[in-house]
Amino acid sequence: MSDFPPQPTAHAPPRAPVLGLALVVVVITFAVFFPALQAGFLDWDEEPLLIKNFAYRGLGLTQLRWMLTTTRMGHYMPMTWISYGWDYALWGMKPFGYHLTNVLVHGASAAVLYLIALRLLAAALSPSAPSPSASPPREGEGGSMLPLPVGQRAGVRGAAMFAALLWAVHPLRVESVAWITERRDVLSGLFFLLAVLAYLAYCGQEALSSPRRGLYWLSLGCFALGLGSKGIVATLPAVLLLLDVYPLRRISDRASARRVLIEKIPFAVLALAAVAVGFWAVVRGGGMTPLSQLGWVERIAISFYALGFYLLKTVWPAGLAPLYALPAPLDPAAWPFPLSAALIVSITAAAVALRRRWPALLVVWAAYLVMLLPVVGLAHNGYQIAADRYTYLPALSLALLAGGIVASAGRARATGRFRIVTAVLAALVIASLGAAAWTQARLWHDGVTLWGHAVTLDPASGIAHANLGGELIHKGRTVEATLEFEKAIVLRPNYPEAHLRLGVLRAQGGDVAAADAEFRRALELRPGLAVAQNNLGVSLARVGRLAEALGHFERAASLDPDSADFRNNLGLALAQLGRLAEAEAQFEAAARLRPGFSEAEGNLARARQLLGK
Repeated sequence: MSDFPPQPTAHAPPRAPVLGLALVVVVITFAVFFPALQAGFLDWDEEPLLIKNFAYRGLGLTQLRWMLTTTRMGHYMPMTWISYGWDYALWGMKPFGYHLTNVLVHGASAAVLYLIALRLLAAALSPSAPSPSASPPREGEGGSMLPLPVGQRAGVRGAAMFAALLWAVHPLRVESVAWITERRDVLSGLFFLLAVLAYLAYCGQEALSSPRRGLYWLSLGCFALGLGSKGIVATLPAVLLLLDVYPLRRISDRASARRVLIEKIPFAVLALAAVAVGFWAVVRGGGMTPLSQLGWVERIAISFYALGFYLLKTVWPAGLAPLYALPAPLDPAAWPFPLSAALIVSITAAAVALRRRWPALLVVWAAYLVMLLPVVGLAHNGYQIAADRYTYLPALSLALLAGGIVASAGRARATGRFRIVTAVLAALVIASLGAAAWTQARLWHDGVTLWGHAVTLDPASGIAHANLGGELIHKGRTVEATLEFEKAIVLRPNYPEAHLRLGVLRAQGGDVAAADAEFRRALELRPGLAVAQNNLGVSLARVGRLAEALGHFERAASLDPDSADFRNNLGLALAQLGRLAEAEAQFEAAARLRPGFSEAEGNLARARQLLGK
C-alpha cells in the first residue's frame, strides 16, 4: 500500500456516479430475471403455501394476527407473510405480481450490495487503513480512513459493480428469485444487506458527524426484520464480527475486542431467540429428519459434500436442478463425500496459513462457512442433499472476494491496457452468467417444464418423477401422470407424496380399494401428512365407514387447522353421525377461513336449521 501515498486534497467521490451505478446494477438484474415475470404458480409448495391458503390474503387485523403466529410448513416468517398479503392486496391471485415483488426485492439487494462493496473495498485498499498493531479507534470510528487516490476510485467502483452483479445474476440465484415460495430468501437477504450497510455507516468516518447510535439501532432493526423474513440471517452477528477483524480492523487489543463484542450482544440475543423459534417451527411442522433415519456420520458427510458442491456450482453453474435428492440409502464412504471433505479441509488450511499475507481469504472463507452452517445438513430436513437457494447469502462473501481480486489487480498494474483487459474479462463473466441465469429462469415458467428438465438431468430421481406427475395432473394429463407416479414409487418407494397422488388418481378412476391402500401407505411413511389423512377419510366415508373416517378428518384438521376443506369434511362427518352442534362449529370455521366458500356456508345454514336456530 506504500506505493499509493495519501492525497489529502482528494474529495469523496460524488454521490451521483455511485447512485447511477447502483441503478445500473438494478436494471441489469431486472433484465436477467425478466423471464420469471411470465411464470405461474407451481404445485411445488405454492399450492399449500398460497393457492389453497386463504389465511394470508389481505392486511387486516385477522390476517396480521395469523401472520404473526403461524408456523405453516415449518417456518416462522411474519415479514414474508406480510409481503404476500401485500401482493394479494395489489394483485389478487395473479402470479405476475408475486414474481414482480421477488425480482424487485432481489434487484434492490444487488444495489445495496454494490454500496457495501464500495465501502469494504475502499476499506481494504485505503492507504491509511490502520494495521493490526495500530492503536484502537474511538468508539464508532473503526474503519475510518483517508479518501482513496483519484485514480483508484473508478477502479473500486468498477470492482464493486462486478461483485454486486457476480452475485446478483449468477444462475444459482434463480431458484430464490423465480420461485415465489422463496420470497423468504430475497426478503431476508435485503434486510441482511441493509443491516450490514447501516453497520458499516455506523463504523465509518461519517459517523463522527451523524447520530452514531441511530445507525447502530437501524442496523439492529433491519436484522430483526430479516429474522422475521427467514431465520437464516441469524448468522449476521458472526459476519459483522468478521468484518470488524477485516477489512475494518476494529480489533487491535483486548479493550477494542471487548468493545466490539459488547456491540454484538443485542444482535446475538436476537439471533439466539430466532434460532429457538426456528427450531420450534421446524419440529412443529414435522420437517426435521430424525436421527434414526440420518445419523451424525451421515450428516457430517453430507455437510462436507454440500460445501464442496456449492463451490463447484459457483465456479461452473451447469446442470442446475430444482432438487438434488438425498440418496437413499446414503453411503458416507462413497467417493464424493471424502473428496469434498478433503477439499474443504485443504481450503481451510490454506486460508489459515495465508492469513497474514491475505487476510481477506480467511475472513471470506469463514463467513462462507458460517452462513452455510445452518443449511449444510447437520440440522437436516426435507429430501434434498443440497439446494441452489441455500447459496443466496453465503455467495455474498465469494462475490466480494472476487471484487477484491479485480480491484487489487487493477491497482497492482495501473497501465491502461491492463485495466481495459480486466474490464473486458469482467464484463464477459457477467454476460455469460447473466445469459445462463436468463435460460435457467425460463425453466421455472411452469411445473411441467421445470420437472421435465429435472427428470432429464436425473432420470433416477423418484421425487422429480412424482413432482412432474403432480404438475401433469393440473394439465389434465392423468394417464401420463399415473405413469410418472408409478415410476416414482419404483425408484423411491418410501416417498409418501408419490403414494398420496397416485391414490388420488386411483380414487378418481373409481378404484376405491387401490386408493385406500395408497393413502394408508403414505400415512405409514408420514403420519403427519394432513392431505393423506383427509383423503383417506373421504375414501372411508364413501363406503359408509363414518366412525373411522371421522378420526382421519379430525387428525387432518388438527395438523392443518387453516384448511377450510378439512374443516368442512370434518363437519360433514359429524353431521352424518348426528353431532350437529360440533358440525356447526366446523362449518362456521370453514366459512370464516375461506370467505365465499359456498359449500361450507350452505352446510352451516342447514346445520343451523336442523338445530332450530
